[in-house]
Amino acid sequence: MSVRPYRDISRRACRQIHVGPVPVGGGAPITVQSMTNTLTSDVDATVAQIRQLEIAGADIVRVSCPDEESTAALKHIVKEVTVPIVADIHFHYKRAIEAAEAGAACLRINPGNIGSAQRVAEVVKAARDHGCSMRIGVNAGSLERDLLERYGEPCPEAMVESALDHARILEDQDFFEFKISVKASDVFLAVAAYQQLADACDYPLHIGITEAGGLRAGTVKSSVGLGMLLWSGIGDTIRVSLSADPVEEVKVGFDLLKTLGLRHRGVNVIACPSCARQQFQVIETVQVLEERLAHITTPLTVSVIGCIVNGPGEALMTDIGLTGGGKGVHQVYIAGQPHHRLQDKGIVDHLVELVEAKAAAIEAAKEAEAATAEAVHAAE
Repeated sequence: MSVRPYRDISRRACRQIHVGPVPVGGGAPITVQSMTNTLTSDVDATVAQIRQLEIAGADIVRVSCPDEESTAALKHIVKEVTVPIVADIHFHYKRAIEAAEAGAACLRINPGNIGSAQRVAEVVKAARDHGCSMRIGVNAGSLERDLLERYGEPCPEAMVESALDHARILEDQDFFEFKISVKASDVFLAVAAYQQLADACDYPLHIGITEAGGLRAGTVKSSVGLGMLLWSGIGDTIRVSLSADPVEEVKVGFDLLKTLGLRHRGVNVIACPSCARQQFQVIETVQVLEERLAHITTPLTVSVIGCIVNGPGEALMTDIGLTGGGKGVHQVYIAGQPHHRLQDKGIVDHLVELVEAKAAAIEAAKEAEAATAEAVHAAE
């Protein structure tokens, strides 16, 4: 299906950096990031959580490195996982150097907070020697005292000035492999700061609404703020900050990108809220169906509509559709067209089988296409 003009999001042009093998900015797919909440010094627990995030689809994972025990553990952690690791550093320049040496793909650091120019130079050298990029992470809750005294309170102008001041420190070291964030828990403050920063520089932007809250409220708050930014083309990597299982952050992040058509991963289930017209239990069906399809990474759309009012129309735009019919007999659509009927019993099992078969066919076609392209290239 072609993209309609009103769905076309023109992303902000910016330079590209790499977090390990993952490109960020410069037209690369928007990446989804999360952060562990285990003690980094507990290698087994941290590795286990990172692997859960990898399964959920996280492109980048951040771990906190507040002490020497954490950076010592980091060298063991990075060997056990495949996703690139960002080391979160505050104030201690030696931790940044240790993290780079331990195999971190990126350092989250504010260079103005780690001391003298000589210390900054040492961190930059370690990053350059070990192939680390950096993220300048400005937060409304921890702005520099002089900026707060001058501006009176956290505001977009203060946050952007802080970010650009930190950027100049790295630029003076001839280091440009960095992205920037200007996060706030206030949606209006965060959005305004990112909008101003997007106009003021060409670095990739890591976007997020920090300390957004619990699963439900934090998802809503993040969706409002990140949705506005992404819709306007701002954002090269995202983190949804939730007081919840980090895996939920990844799920929400991909759902945000999926909703805006910016990135597609897994099954997008379109479902009605249900009402007295429903011909089967929609809510329960969708809940179980989403759980059963969580392992599918191939982009697919499935509509589950309880009656014929909107069901046929929604099915026209999905890969697989189910519309509730009378007397316990429902209509299944394939590629928008009526295909066969289905009894009440075994709805979920049947839809899962259809989706898995469709996903397998798509992946097989991709592999065949790649093999053909490789053969052509070899022949040339």
